[in-house]
Amino acid sequence: MKVTAAVTGVYGHVPDNIVTNHDLEKIVDTSDEWITSRTGVKERRYLKEGASSDMAHEAVTGLLNKLSIDPLEIDLVVVATVTPDYPFPSTANVLCDKSGMKNAWGFDLKAACSGFIYALATGAQFIETGRHKKVVVVGVDKMTSIIDFEDRTTCIIFGDGAGAVLLEPNTEGLGVKDFILKSDGSGREFLVQPGGGSLHPPTNETIEKRMHYVKQEGKQVFKFAVTNMADVSAEIMEKNNLKSEDVDWLVPHQANLRIIDATANRMGLPREKVMINIEKYGNTTAATLPLCLWDYENQLKKGDNIVLSAFGGGFTWGAVYLKWAYNS
Repeated sequence: MKVTAAVTGVYGHVPDNIVTNHDLEKIVDTSDEWITSRTGVKERRYLKEGASSDMAHEAVTGLLNKLSIDPLEIDLVVVATVTPDYPFPSTANVLCDKSGMKNAWGFDLKAACSGFIYALATGAQFIETGRHKKVVVVGVDKMTSIIDFEDRTTCIIFGDGAGAVLLEPNTEGLGVKDFILKSDGSGREFLVQPGGGSLHPPTNETIEKRMHYVKQEGKQVFKFAVTNMADVSAEIMEKNNLKSEDVDWLVPHQANLRIIDATANRMGLPREKVMINIEKYGNTTAATLPLCLWDYENQLKKGDNIVLSAFGGGFTWGAVYLKWAYNS
């Protein structure tokens, strides 16, 4: 019997500190109406103290406690993030230490907002080979650490958060069934954090030019995201002979409500089949998809056909077709 990688649990964590659109009105020239109409975001969470690994630790500890699993049983940890604690060691390395996963090896995966689906597809293959039995996949970002609060076009969008899932072997045909992942590095100029890497290491000049913050060409990113996220979602349906009525849930990256709607429309799905929580968390980058699964977990049923779809900086994009493996 073919072994697949099933999601056997999910858990999320967001900081307690809620920042509303009205709070941002006091910082930058914007308004609640402007933000809501263009993005769908009403509030987001900000981590006041700590790092990405701290939020990831909360998510992973919650996950393992919920499933009554000893951290020593975990074989591998894949952390999707663009806001690592350090350039090195990896946040996965730090997380394994903080969470007691002493027998696991791990690594960080950097694909911006597509990070979680990249990491999910990667982790699944370690299960499918039979090499590992328990793989933790984490999406986490402390976007407030790289947001420019003088740039009203970007600071209104993002929030902080983390989500984690456990992957285990399955022989019932459940779990990760298929994925399509894509990238186009020519898009890097439109959505990028220019400073801090080997191209532009930190200097007085890079700091003065505010190069260590997220820079986005909104119109270009929107155009690419609407087209590619919708296309890849339709493509994975066609590849797996799924009609609209066969798909129980779309789990779209929570970047912009208009992009979410465009993807759902392309797939022929009504709004009630689409997971949406952008209004309360904003764009938490790699954490958006697991946070959606966490929020909607009690509505999911064993055997549900789920399509996860994302688009991120790079550009990166893709979709995962997943059969849900348990009833909550």
